[in-house]
Amino acid sequence: MVSRPSILIIGASRGLGLAMAEEFLSRGWRVLGTVRKSAGTKLHRLRERFSEKLEIETLDITETRQIADLRRRLCNSHFDLLFVNAGILTDTEHTVAQASTERFNSLMVTNALGPLRALEALQDLVPDNGTIAVMSSGLASITENTDGVWDGYSASKAALNMLVRGFASRHSDSNRAVILMAPGWVRTDMGGPEADLDVHESIPRVVDIVTSQIGKPGLRFLDYTGRTVAW
Repeated sequence: MVSRPSILIIGASRGLGLAMAEEFLSRGWRVLGTVRKSAGTKLHRLRERFSEKLEIETLDITETRQIADLRRRLCNSHFDLLFVNAGILTDTEHTVAQASTERFNSLMVTNALGPLRALEALQDLVPDNGTIAVMSSGLASITENTDGVWDGYSASKAALNMLVRGFASRHSDSNRAVILMAPGWVRTDMGGPEADLDVHESIPRVVDIVTSQIGKPGLRFLDYTGRTVAW
C-alpha cells in the first residue's frame, strides 16, 4: 500500500488555512490541522467529509507551553510538509503610531514570534527532503510595499520574514525547502470583501507552488503565481 503524503497545517480553522486543508485533502494528502477551539470550527465540520484523512489538534500559537505539548503529542509523527499559517490582522484603521501597545504586541507575537517558535519546535518532524512553508504577505516586502497600508500588519509580516530567514540560516545544513508564501489579497474574514482574489483563485495555486518546491533546498519568498517577491 502506498502511503499518502502528509502535511501539518498550523492554523486551519478558517480562511486560508481551512481552504488549504480542504485542497490538500481533495488531492489525497493526509492532513493534520490545528485550531484554537477544541470543537465547533469549520475544520471540525470538514472532518465529517474526510474522516479517514483529517486529524485535528488544539493549539494557540501564542502559548509556548501549548507548542511544546503539541510537539510531545506528535513525537512519533512525521510530515512531508509543515505549513505555518496562523496569523491575525488588527487595527487596519490605525497607523502604528495610533495603535495601542497591547495590540501592536499582539500582532508581533501572533504573526512573527509564535510562528518562529512553532517552526523551531516542529521542524524536526519534517524529513531532510521535505518542505517547510510559512504564510507571509506581499505587504511584508520592504521593496514592493510602497503604499504604507496596514503598517502594523506589514511590520509583523516583515519581522516574520526576517525571523524565517534566520531560521533557514541556522538550519542551512538541511536539504529542506523553506518557503515564505504571499497568497495575494484574498477575500476571507481577515482579508475582507474588497480583496482582489477569491480563495479558490489563490489557494489551489499556493498548493501548486509549495508542492512544486519539494526537493529544492533553500529559502525562497514566493507569491501564489510562483513569482519571486523582493525582500
